Amino acid sequence: MTTGFFDGVNAATFNHYNPDEVVLGKRMEDHLRFAVAYWHSFAWEGQDPFGGQTFVRPWHPQDDMGRAKMKADVAFEMFELLNAPFFCWHDADIRPEQGNFADNLNTLNEITDYLGEKMETSKTKLLWGTANMFSDRRWMSGASTNPDPDVFAFAAATVKSCMDATHKLGGQNYVLWGGREGYETLLNTDMGQELDHMGRFLSMVVEYKHKIGFEGQILVEPKPQEPSKHQYDYDAATCAGFLRKYGLENEVKLNLEQGHAILAGHSFEHEIAVAASEGMLGSIDMNRNDYQSGWDTDQFPNNVPEVALCYYHILKAGGLGKGGTNFDAKLRRQSLDAQDLIDAHAGGMDVCARGLKAAAAMIEDGGLEDALQQRYAGWQTPEAKAMLDGDLTAITERVLAEGITPEPRSGRQEALENYVNKFV
Repeated sequence: MTTGFFDGVNAATFNHYNPDEVVLGKRMEDHLRFAVAYWHSFAWEGQDPFGGQTFVRPWHPQDDMGRAKMKADVAFEMFELLNAPFFCWHDADIRPEQGNFADNLNTLNEITDYLGEKMETSKTKLLWGTANMFSDRRWMSGASTNPDPDVFAFAAATVKSCMDATHKLGGQNYVLWGGREGYETLLNTDMGQELDHMGRFLSMVVEYKHKIGFEGQILVEPKPQEPSKHQYDYDAATCAGFLRKYGLENEVKLNLEQGHAILAGHSFEHEIAVAASEGMLGSIDMNRNDYQSGWDTDQFPNNVPEVALCYYHILKAGGLGKGGTNFDAKLRRQSLDAQDLIDAHAGGMDVCARGLKAAAAMIEDGGLEDALQQRYAGWQTPEAKAMLDGDLTAITERVLAEGITPEPRSGRQEALENYVNKFV
């Protein structure tokens, strides 16, 4: 069905993104695995913390199934204009909120049947689905961590329904983002109980994945703050520790977002490197924050040097596997036109493609890896390796016997930064 929303809109044109270009032996499309975020592209109405709706779309207000299906028609028109391989959704993006679980389940099943019909004639597949358990007032004190067991139950039923819908549509991952899994004040919070409940909830998700034969990845998404004062899934390292505490380190991986990394005081490549070192790199949400603002602005990426270092660590880790590059990014409130949606995604895809090619060139050149090997070369000696199997007494005796008095060595950071700049 043609909606007319994209009448007169030019399809995406690219300067760097070519899906069939081979990079390090793999098609660019298969490296990047781009996905369109249903929520920011179609469900978001242009609000910010200080102002209301600026976008007026034909499917607004998003309160009945007729408009939900129109929104789906528009979405698949845009996927075609972008030649997008994947998309992602929350349940609340694709169906209207009904106020009770039974009706939410009925509308979710109806709209996912409709999406399935659309997918039969489209190249665009589902990268991942997830449940919105942060917008409605019922979630104000958390979902799996809520002090009210009825909210926990509603959350469990909601996640089951969204996992079923994701499985039905052939989704390759299922994501849990605990937008309000945290606390506002310790005065009314039993942190230990809430963390145990969150761990058990995630264990039930994994158990259900195996029960239904879902072959995709289960992912959790770190974020440090906003809306909760302190969220339990603060960053990649916090999530890795949480997963290990509850015995989930081999079952669950991480969906990392650039904007969330910045809010946690990290770079995106830091979060990727942490996840990779833990064997938990699953997928990424590619966006950026405004460095002059203290909140999550979710802008499309436009910084090639930053993106190149991210893909460098992704390539070193073996790639994204079943994950992908989801544009969890939105237009500016002033960008009102349908063409703006196409241009924003095309620009982001170009930036990622250019960053990927720079990262691949650095991998092929090997300069960073050579410098890394040289810096840690001392650990390849028999004496250094023996230390790790020894004890403090033996090490002390060696220091005394050999008169070891180390001199500091330069880390050569500036030279390495100059090296990276040759490629970006």
